[in-house]
Amino acid sequence: WFYTGLRPAKTEKVRRYDRLIFDVTYNDWTGDRDPFQNHWGSIGMNTNLMFDIPLSKGNTVSLGVGIAHQLMRIRHENHLIGDDLLNITTFLGKDSNDVFTKSLFGANAFSIPLEIRFRKESWRHFKIHLGGKIGYQVNAYSKYVSKENGRKQISKEIGFPDENKLIYSAHLRLGLRNWALFGSYNFNTLFSDKNSVQLNAIQFGLSISLF
Repeated sequence: WFYTGLRPAKTEKVRRYDRLIFDVTYNDWTGDRDPFQNHWGSIGMNTNLMFDIPLSKGNTVSLGVGIAHQLMRIRHENHLIGDDLLNITTFLGKDSNDVFTKSLFGANAFSIPLEIRFRKESWRHFKIHLGGKIGYQVNAYSKYVSKENGRKQISKEIGFPDENKLIYSAHLRLGLRNWALFGSYNFNTLFSDKNSVQLNAIQFGLSISLF
């Protein structure tokens, strides 16, 4: 836990924590669609590589800053349809003519996280991280899985006409030592046009800090 990466830390050295954090998350959305209506298998992961900058003696208050990658996957039972002519994205419910067995919205993003961290001085400490991220979404896609004549068929559509590339969010971690509960909310919608379906991404899950 106190390992520096090259050798054990000196006894008098200020301890640093939470420098490599993985958030395993349930992904959902809110807005025009109610949360917690999608499939439980909407699992994603955030990878955060952070500097822990002490602001107080004993590092009970610190600043966290670094880089992060976000993988978001949401399984749902509908269609997200992009209209290139009108430059909008609409949400269509599944009907009797649909043959797909799985519908998935996915996206990857890179961002810069910034956190203020509070913790007790003991190594087995209670901690609270309050933070946010600003970043860039590199791709968004829809994937549909169906069966035809007993064979699995996969179709994938990459990109939406009005997808928001810029993302910004707030998050919270609350936990003990290197484990924490995690929650995040995106302030901007997934799609920018006011006539598109209005969806804000949310995440809930568990964080583990490796060092």
